[in-house]
Amino acid sequence: MSVLVVGISHKSAPVSLLERVALDAHGVHKLIDDVAACEHVTEATVIATCNRLEIYAEVDRFHGSVEEVSRLVVERAGESTEAMLPHLYVHYDDGAVSHLFQVVAGLDSMALGEGQILGQTRDALSSGQEIGTVGPALNVLFQQALRVGKRARAETDIDRAAPSLVTAALDRSHAAVGDLSGHRVLVLGAGAMAGLATATASRRGAASVTVANRTAGNADRLAAEYGARPVALDDLEAELAIADVVVSCTGATGTIVTRPMVEAAVSSGRELVILDLALPHDVDPAVEEVPGVTLVNLAELADELRDSDAGREVEQVRRIVSQEVAAFLAARRQSSVTPTVVALRSMATSVVDAEMERLEARLPDLDDATRAEVLHAVRRVADKLLHQPTVRVKELANETGAVSYADALARLFALDQDAVEAVVRPEGLS
Repeated sequence: MSVLVVGISHKSAPVSLLERVALDAHGVHKLIDDVAACEHVTEATVIATCNRLEIYAEVDRFHGSVEEVSRLVVERAGESTEAMLPHLYVHYDDGAVSHLFQVVAGLDSMALGEGQILGQTRDALSSGQEIGTVGPALNVLFQQALRVGKRARAETDIDRAAPSLVTAALDRSHAAVGDLSGHRVLVLGAGAMAGLATATASRRGAASVTVANRTAGNADRLAAEYGARPVALDDLEAELAIADVVVSCTGATGTIVTRPMVEAAVSSGRELVILDLALPHDVDPAVEEVPGVTLVNLAELADELRDSDAGREVEQVRRIVSQEVAAFLAARRQSSVTPTVVALRSMATSVVDAEMERLEARLPDLDDATRAEVLHAVRRVADKLLHQPTVRVKELANETGAVSYADALARLFALDQDAVEAVVRPEGLS
């Protein structure tokens, strides 16, 4: 059995598509039920946020399950399979573990390090537990992921990385237009990063802050929170013409700020600073060639921050995640051989008991003291014979490769597969 992740997020799809797969609580429960009903799925849950929809499933095979689970996402988008597949991502087995740990640690969020994902992951675990679709595999995985997320925030200041990124971006505008005081700032987007940009620009005394977003309701909410002005993204060209600093972080998959737009906006010879904080880019890189325009993108800022406090925090979180993934996978590989080892020792006990019965039948006058001494000696022989194979199989389980040492041990000792499975079979299941 292995964990499968099928997802779509701000890194793989435009906002318009994410909005179409967005789910309320009822929709999340329905999707979990649908996934659990798939032929090759034994456990399931869903992480659903405004920027991502990810299905986590324990499956007995890859190909059949990935097709079934992907189809469920496609159906909810109302798109053709051909149109949706480029926007979906798949992680399997070890890769699924690594992805979840990165997500919960905040490394995959639109606003790097944001802590809200911890609660959203906890909600996903709770939903699956309530419905009864989360079993031992996903429970252990999600519990450990939550511990990783808490450790990342306890041992680092990763939650300050995104604000540092926004601050560094706005600092770069100073050389071109000076202090934000007296200047007009246009923020494109209404997500977590846009919220940070709006808050920071307002705090720095910008003459005005305008929020433009595809969804009017989201722009209205963000603008109201910081006293900004909401506009529709359709008004982008007109807003560019009066802005001094543009901060773009929409999460779209294609460029929304083009060179012709910018050329028209600065045709009067004025200065314009554009800070592209989106991944992938919101702004056409050719904009940098337009006279009077200063373009700063996420890659440049990341390079600057790499040696800063924020950059060091991110690298430290990456190290924590790597350590935790390695430890989790090692523990999982070792635990995978435990049922075989238990079954082997159980078989050895049965052999010892059977031989003692034969001995007692042949020697009915055997006294209790002698019988106890013989039983002790036979058990010691059995334990010594099994000690090295069982220790070695646990060590070999940590080595990557195609060989299943648990299977090899079961075959060598002709262990009953039902006896092996009974060690890990949940009570009440057959």
